[in-house]
Amino acid sequence: MQVRACTLADLPAVQAVYAHHVLHGAGTFEEVPPTVEEMTARWRQITAGGRFPFLVAEADGQVVGFAYASEFRARAAYRYTCESSVYIAPEAQRRGVGHALMHEVIALCTARGLREMLAVIGDSQNYASIGLHGALGFAHVGTFHNVGYKFDRWLDVVLMQRKLSSDQL
Repeated sequence: MQVRACTLADLPAVQAVYAHHVLHGAGTFEEVPPTVEEMTARWRQITAGGRFPFLVAEADGQVVGFAYASEFRARAAYRYTCESSVYIAPEAQRRGVGHALMHEVIALCTARGLREMLAVIGDSQNYASIGLHGALGFAHVGTFHNVGYKFDRWLDVVLMQRKLSSDQL
């Protein structure tokens, strides 16, 4: 498996991985999969200026997952805080893909001077994502109860946080 920067050519595969999660999972609260064009626009926005990484994991020539960091909030005071996202193809889950991707996203964000990374995890029963983030040093800092409605049920949002750097500005 290789972890590398996502390219424009990877976006159809990225969209397919994400579409699976939109249609079958509660890790994202989107209910309609975005198109490849929409995913391209999101990728361009995230990677513009080189501040945030957007990575893919490739195995046997196929994209099997992706992860990125993005702006947490638009206000200037949040400029050293980012939010992480990670999605793995169903056939590649539980094989270390998410760990490898997030490990590299964390390293790149730390190197770029970001201080805190937040994970906003859809569904308090998303044990795989909660476990992955916990294994990577994220701490549970809160839960928003019953804030999303998908698949005919109310869903929580779990908030986790990880320090990236303790350097003073």
